[in-house]
Amino acid sequence: MVSVNGSPRKAAQPVHAADVVTVIIPGAAAAPMAEDLPLSIVYEDSDIAVIDKPAGIVVHPAPGHSEHTVVNALLARYPAMECGDAVRPGIVHRLDKDTSGLMVVALRTEIRDWLVSQFKNGMIHKVYLALVVGHTDAAGCIEGAIGRHPINRKRMALTLTGKPACTPYSALENVGDYTLVEARPLTGRTHQLRVHFASIGHPIAGDRTYGGRVASHALEPVLQRQFLHATSLTLRLPDWETERRFVSPLPADLEEALAMARRLATPEPCPPGADMV
Repeated sequence: MVSVNGSPRKAAQPVHAADVVTVIIPGAAAAPMAEDLPLSIVYEDSDIAVIDKPAGIVVHPAPGHSEHTVVNALLARYPAMECGDAVRPGIVHRLDKDTSGLMVVALRTEIRDWLVSQFKNGMIHKVYLALVVGHTDAAGCIEGAIGRHPINRKRMALTLTGKPACTPYSALENVGDYTLVEARPLTGRTHQLRVHFASIGHPIAGDRTYGGRVASHALEPVLQRQFLHATSLTLRLPDWETERRFVSPLPADLEEALAMARRLATPEPCPPGADMV
C-alpha cells in the first residue's frame, strides 16, 4: 500500500529529498458475513454465550483472515445479535488463533458494555493451563509491561512504553523437562502469557514464536501449537445472584502432548535379561 517513486520498496528503504511517497489508504473494513460453522457452546441465554474455542480458528476478521472466524459463526447462530461493533460484534476478549478454551461473547450491546467494564475492573476471572519448558518456582507472579516488539511488529515484547501486565501462576506438576502450570492473568494484554513465561526463561511448549526450537523439539511429533488452554472462566451478570464458573477440560491434542511428556520423563526399564551396553 506504499510505494516510493512509483515502485514498492522494503520498509527499511531510506527516502531522500524529492522522492515521491504514495500511500493508499484502505477503505473501512466490510462487515463480516454469517457462516454456518461448527461452534461449541458451553452456555447461552439471551445475554451471553460462553464458547469453547478450538485451536486453529481466529476470533474475528483481520487482515489475512477475512472469513471462517468465530465472529462469522456467531452471526450465523445469532442473526439478531446487536453489539455495536460491526466488525467484531459481541467480542469482549480474545484468544490467539492457536490457543484453545473458553470465551464469553455478548449478544446485546448493554451486556457487552457491562462485560468490558468487568474485564477492566478485574471482576472476570480466567484460568489457563500451560506446559512450559523447564521447572518453574512452585508459585510466582510475572510482571512486566507489554507492547509491540520494536523490530518485529507481529510480535509482542516487554517494553518500557507497554501496558502493565501481571500473571500470577502456580506449578501443578513437574513433567520431565517441563512444568504444567496454572496461570491466572490479572490483565489481558496480547500474547501476555506467551511473552511473560518466555521472559523468565520458561517459554510455553510448542510456542516457536517466543520459545524457538527449544520450546517444541521434544514434543514436536504430537504438539503442533502452543500448549495453552483457557480452562476456566468465572463471571457475573447484572441479573445473576451469584458468580458462575465455566470449565473446559484439556482438548485431545494437549492431553496427548502431556502424556508424551510424562512418558519421556519416565523411560521404560530394560526388560529382564537384556544386554547392557
